[in-house]
Amino acid sequence: MDRKNFIKKSLLAGLAGTVLPASTKATEATKTTSTYDKLMEQVGFNHLPNQEEVTTMNTVLHKANTRGHANHGWLDSHHSFSFANYRNPERMHFGVLRVLNDDVVAGGKGFGRHPHDNMEIISIPLEGDLEHQDSMGNVAVIKEGDVQAMSAGTGIYHSEYNKNKDKAVRFLQIWVFPKSRSITPNYTQISLKEIEKQNEFYQVLSPSKEDQGVSIHQDAWFHLGKFDKETATNYRIKQAGNGVYAFILEGTATIAGQALEKRDGFGIWNVNDFDIKAGKDSRVLLMEVPMQLS
Repeated sequence: MDRKNFIKKSLLAGLAGTVLPASTKATEATKTTSTYDKLMEQVGFNHLPNQEEVTTMNTVLHKANTRGHANHGWLDSHHSFSFANYRNPERMHFGVLRVLNDDVVAGGKGFGRHPHDNMEIISIPLEGDLEHQDSMGNVAVIKEGDVQAMSAGTGIYHSEYNKNKDKAVRFLQIWVFPKSRSITPNYTQISLKEIEKQNEFYQVLSPSKEDQGVSIHQDAWFHLGKFDKETATNYRIKQAGNGVYAFILEGTATIAGQALEKRDGFGIWNVNDFDIKAGKDSRVLLMEVPMQLS
């Protein structure tokens, strides 16, 4: 499948939702601009295996200072991939990983009630407390050491606010295209306290509700790891055809020979496994995802 057809198929799978001002209150009758029409304008070259590239390029590096940036006052966001007003035809997605936003929300502010459908949405708080409410009846606070996953499926409404008035909340907002459309919406949230480990990767997300971590409707696996300096380890791809997008949360690391610093992103595919060597104060998120939309 070529890049443009991938994007077409992905968008037809139902991407919905944009950054909304903190004061926005959506209603069930709210009509949104077609995401398909909006994002089709951005179709361009993306890092996906195809007949021309599969033997010559299997990595992509996104340095932290090359990410898109938008400061709305209440929201300061860095985008690893094209999002909202940030449009880079070479930074559309990595396989089915569509959005990786590094967000800081001011005290008491947040995303008003808004819709999503046919998207897997993962939130990983890095600092502070984020209050979540949705049309499935879930009311929860997620904080550092938690992971939240939501399958939007046939459609949900939700809001996210900084629970604290006096300090910012920092979190990763990650969107993954689902394996199939129009599933029943689902919400899961876990604490990592009982499963986190030092000097090895531990799983925080998978396709199975019976497996460790939260689950989503896609053949994806996420792992977190916090490492002492000079610790070496290896990651083996879990499913043929998948790639891994690594995101350096803190410190430094070398992955498959590539030196990486805080908030750098590094994608690798067409491999069975790869080596990771920790630098100083290293904390790394690995996101294994299909490189093609099934």
